[in-house]
Amino acid sequence: MESFDYIVIGGGSGGLASARRASSYGARVALIEAGDLGGTCVHRGCVPKKILWNTSDLAERLEDAPDYGFAKHESGSFDYLKLRTSTRAYISRLEGIYTNRLEVEGVRLFRGRGSFKSAHEVQVGEQRLTAPHVLIATGTRPVFPGIEGAELGFSSDHWFELTRLPQRLLVVGGGYIGVELSGMARALGARVTLAFREATPLPRADDLIQQTLMQELTRSGVELVAEFCSQRLTKSGQDLTLHGEDGRALAGFDAVLWAVGRRASLGELGAAELGLELDPRGFVRTDAYQNTNLPGVYAVGDATGRAALTPVAIAAGRRLSDRLFGGDEDAHLDYSNIPTVVFSHPPIGTVGLTEREARQQFGDMVKTYVTRFTNMYHAVTRRKPQTVMKLVVVGPEQRVVGVHVMGAGADEMLQGFAVAVKMGATKRDFDRTVAIHPTAAEELVTLR
Repeated sequence: MESFDYIVIGGGSGGLASARRASSYGARVALIEAGDLGGTCVHRGCVPKKILWNTSDLAERLEDAPDYGFAKHESGSFDYLKLRTSTRAYISRLEGIYTNRLEVEGVRLFRGRGSFKSAHEVQVGEQRLTAPHVLIATGTRPVFPGIEGAELGFSSDHWFELTRLPQRLLVVGGGYIGVELSGMARALGARVTLAFREATPLPRADDLIQQTLMQELTRSGVELVAEFCSQRLTKSGQDLTLHGEDGRALAGFDAVLWAVGRRASLGELGAAELGLELDPRGFVRTDAYQNTNLPGVYAVGDATGRAALTPVAIAAGRRLSDRLFGGDEDAHLDYSNIPTVVFSHPPIGTVGLTEREARQQFGDMVKTYVTRFTNMYHAVTRRKPQTVMKLVVVGPEQRVVGVHVMGAGADEMLQGFAVAVKMGATKRDFDRTVAIHPTAAEELVTLR
């Protein structure tokens, strides 16, 4: 048995960040990972997704180029396999960087699946490790619906293994993944249908964002099928048909992507035998300090079901190590006002409360400021996607509690406004800030 100060199970964003931070304080750290270092974000999520979004954004700009006086680009010239090859090469370099950093920083990497033998003993392969502190950072895995024929579809985890772009794609699920991959595939020329259980995609988003997203998806050519509950998936020849519980059938697809949710990837951890407490959805239950119900056992990242975002996992993992090994006894992540972006077409950026949430909390103390316009980039283009913005403010001081933007550049402009919301900025603070002209972002400081 080999002893450490800290055992981290899972080499994704949260696990890597926490292990490296702990090691920087002099802790002896073991990191256990059975798969690819970097986890879902690097290999099957954020990184390849953003490359694909950049590609689809470029496709739209090539469509706009003739309106700016450039010659029309060659139709059908996109090489998906070349993009896949270059993306994989980039990801491979990233994984090499992670491996080298762990070695330089003194984190011991154990390849294999970790399983608890007790709260402070973990088995990996033939080796048994022990430590007073153990972190679960195993992430999530995609859910397949429990219906007949579900295996005929595939999940977002397998999207980046495709050797060609599906030409007739059905995406099932109205969350981030479904919305993002629908928009990307459509921009790259696929015929896309997006089916979802609720009345709109992104049902927890602000109403203004929901409405605009529906309009922009439809404008781009994505067919929307609302309030659809899947019953079975069938195949005839090369064609796939998804049958709904209400008798509707969506037919004529060569690929069906399930984007219907993710579950904690606890696998062979032995969580049940250990007595690890899970919430009703099957995620690891933690308190504000990432403690589980087992003393000395912690969890961060998507496995906890709290704000499933890479920067959240990283921040929570680092603060945990600051508390355990850095002497900061109160270090923990504040989960309020976390900014997030949906890489739709155009992108969505949001931080804080939606108008609906604010009114539930503050009632008539809520006021909103809204604008809708066409970005100046599209002044000379035939495409006219809309930009929408909403500020949600509360009380006589009009403290800004929510910022919601959909439009070109929303992904980049939101970070600075998130700082303002986190600091408790008021509408007057926004108004007193001199606008940068001509930009879309200036609209947020000139709203009336």
